Amino acid sequence: MDTLLIGPFTQLLPMTNMPLKGALNDGQLKVIEHGGILIFKGKILAVGRFEDLKPKASKIELVTGHAVCMPGLVDAHTHICYAGSRAKDYALRNSGKSYLDIAKAGGGIWDTVTKTRKASKEELITGIVQRATTHLKSGVTTLEVKSGYGLSVEEELKMLRAIKEANDQIPSDLISTCLAAHMQPKDWNGSASEYLEMISENLFPILKSENLSHRIDAFIEESAFSPAAIVPYFKKARAMGFSITVHADQFSTGGSETAIAHNAVSADHLEASTQKEIALLAKSNTIAMALPGASLGLGCGFTPARQVLDAGGALAIASDHNPGSAPMGDLLTQAAILGTFEKLSNAEVLAAITYRAAKALKLDDRGTLQNGKQADFISFPTDNYQEITYHQGQLKPIHVWKNGIKID
Repeated sequence: MDTLLIGPFTQLLPMTNMPLKGALNDGQLKVIEHGGILIFKGKILAVGRFEDLKPKASKIELVTGHAVCMPGLVDAHTHICYAGSRAKDYALRNSGKSYLDIAKAGGGIWDTVTKTRKASKEELITGIVQRATTHLKSGVTTLEVKSGYGLSVEEELKMLRAIKEANDQIPSDLISTCLAAHMQPKDWNGSASEYLEMISENLFPILKSENLSHRIDAFIEESAFSPAAIVPYFKKARAMGFSITVHADQFSTGGSETAIAHNAVSADHLEASTQKEIALLAKSNTIAMALPGASLGLGCGFTPARQVLDAGGALAIASDHNPGSAPMGDLLTQAAILGTFEKLSNAEVLAAITYRAAKALKLDDRGTLQNGKQADFISFPTDNYQEITYHQGQLKPIHVWKNGIKID
C-alpha cells in the first residue's frame, strides 16, 4: 500500500473529540506535538506523533521549520458567483443611507442581479474561480456558493451551471445552494407567492435532473419574503429531498423560527435575534451561522455568538462573501474579529470554521483530522496555535493540502 506521511508539524490540531453544540474552552483542544498525518489515496489513515507513524509510511513529505497544522477551513455561506461591484452602495451606507433605503432606491441585491444577468456563464465561471482560488490560498478548502442573482429560471440555471463547471476547474470543493428566493424580482408581475410557486415548479426539477444543487435557501426579511409566504416553498423543497437553509433574523426576527420549523440545517445571519430566538435555536438541530463580514460591511451589530454557545447552540462562522454587504471575503480575519467582540475561545472560533461549519453543509467527511476523513489540512508558520487568531487573519497559511496534495 502506497502511504504518504506528511510532517513533522510543531503542533497538530485534529479538532476531534469535541461536541457539535455548546461552549468550548481551549483545554478541550487536542494538541499533538511533532505530529504527522498518514494518507492513502487522498484520505487520512492515521494522525499522531510523526516518529510513531514513520514505520507505516512508504513515502515521507517533510515539513521544515515551525508549523501548526489544522483541518482545512470550511466557509459555509458565500455569494461568490456574481458580476459587477457595489462600491457605490458601500459609499452610500457610510454616508448614512440604510441597507433597506439603498435597496428601495434600486441599489442592493437588484443592482447585482442586473449585472449578473448581463454576464455570460463563462464570465461568471472566471469570477468564481478567481475568488475561490483566493479563498483556497487563505486556507479555505471547502466553500458553499449560492445562486440568487438570477431570479428567473433561466438565469438561476446559468449561475448554478457556472458554479458546477467552476468546481471542475479548481482543487477546492464548491457546494452549491439555490437561492432563487433572494428577493422578489422587480420585473416579476405577480405576487411573491406566485413567484415562489413558479420557481419551485419549474426550477426544482431541473436542479434534480442536472444535479446542480441539493440545497434550497431563502431570504426571510422585509425586503425579501415573509415567513408565511415561504412556507409552501420550503414544503415543496423538503418533499423533493432538498436540504433547507435560511437567511434569518438579519434586520428583523421571524426567519430563525421558520428555519427551525422546517428543520433547516442552518439559520444564517441572526444579528437581530433576541433571547427568544437564541433559546429556540439552542433546543433545535439547526446550526446558528454567524456572518461577521456582513456586520463589518453594513456597520451593524454582530450575531450574538456568545449567547448562542452559552445557551447550548451550535455555532458556525462564515464569510458571507458577496459584492454588497460583505465584500471582504476573508473568513479567518472575520472569525478572529468576531471572537474578539463576542469573547469566543480559540476552540470556539476554530470549531466554527472547521467541523461545525462542515456540519452546516451536511459534510461528515471533513472538518477534523482523523481516520477516514478527507486529507484537507493547512499549516501556519508558527510554533503556537494561539498565534492564528492573535494576528486576526494576518497570519496566513504557508501551505494548503487538498486531498493530500500540496497546493502551491
